[in-house]
Amino acid sequence: MITLTRLHTDIDARVDHIRGNHPDWLCGKGCDSCCRRLAEIPQLTEIEWNLLREGLAALPPERLAEIAREMLALATQPSRPVVCPLLEQTTGACPVYAQRPVACRSYGFYVQRDKGLYCSDIETRVTEGALNDVVWGNHDAIDQRLASLGESRPLTEWFAAWEHGR
Repeated sequence: MITLTRLHTDIDARVDHIRGNHPDWLCGKGCDSCCRRLAEIPQLTEIEWNLLREGLAALPPERLAEIAREMLALATQPSRPVVCPLLEQTTGACPVYAQRPVACRSYGFYVQRDKGLYCSDIETRVTEGALNDVVWGNHDAIDQRLASLGESRPLTEWFAAWEHGR
């Protein structure tokens, strides 16, 4: 069985390879464009949620309360794109970066063009010919591996159930 740890390791290897060959790669600290333009509420498997929940539980209560407000607003927001409810708006940082879901780990390094899942800033560089040597990861393969880990649910549902049970 494919474990989440193994999947993270495989994604990290591709990310490290791309960054190693392109030290000026756009995805990195300070870039939060994808976090501010989500196509939908992130979907997580239970095992991803369990890891993310560990990171959330370690946050200060006031930060967790802010996230709870953002989750509630997101759950009822009819329009898209959406902003990740975990994003620190002022710094653009993720407070649970080490526990982030697979979708966050792979974005910008794996592509799923038919679903519009790619970074438009990186796509511009590709169009200009700057990244012709990059071997992109196939996000369809990531989705297949995630499916083997169990059913996915929206982040807002996982969070609401956790809040209700705490």
